[in-house]
Amino acid sequence: MEQLLQVGVITSTHGLRGEVKVFPTTDDPGRFKKLKEVILDTGKEQQTVGIESARLFKNMVILKMKGFDRIEDVENLRQKSLYVTREHAVKLKANEYFIADLIGMEVYTDQEEHLGVLKDVLQTGANDVYVVETEQYGQILIPAIRDCILDVQVEEARMKVHLLDGLI
Repeated sequence: MEQLLQVGVITSTHGLRGEVKVFPTTDDPGRFKKLKEVILDTGKEQQTVGIESARLFKNMVILKMKGFDRIEDVENLRQKSLYVTREHAVKLKANEYFIADLIGMEVYTDQEEHLGVLKDVLQTGANDVYVVETEQYGQILIPAIRDCILDVQVEEARMKVHLLDGLI
């Protein structure tokens, strides 16, 4: 299980006072307003930085991090990721999972036949779609609905699915 969960990616600077625009990779961009700190992955190191302020602007978050007070401090942060630890992650409801925990899961059918490995999660709006890479059928798209997803065991990295007619 991943211990760090990505919440956003810095896309550009904003103004001259060290603010950055962040593309949120979380379902709730408003959570940035509640965060006290994030982990900034600079590519060379990961450092914990405090958050001074956060505000929503269109589909982005304008973020001011403590210690970054000039545009020169943040110019080299484009395309850098922001993470939180599991303890600061949003609390999940029943049958909700972090995408980072799903990627790489071994997928089995309800007949206990090994199907393949979950490679990606497509977020379509109505429901997520799991991309499973199989040896026998190539890539299979499985809707993340109760009729198809029977059991998810995060700790064992294992998922049991029912394949509706027409999925393969």
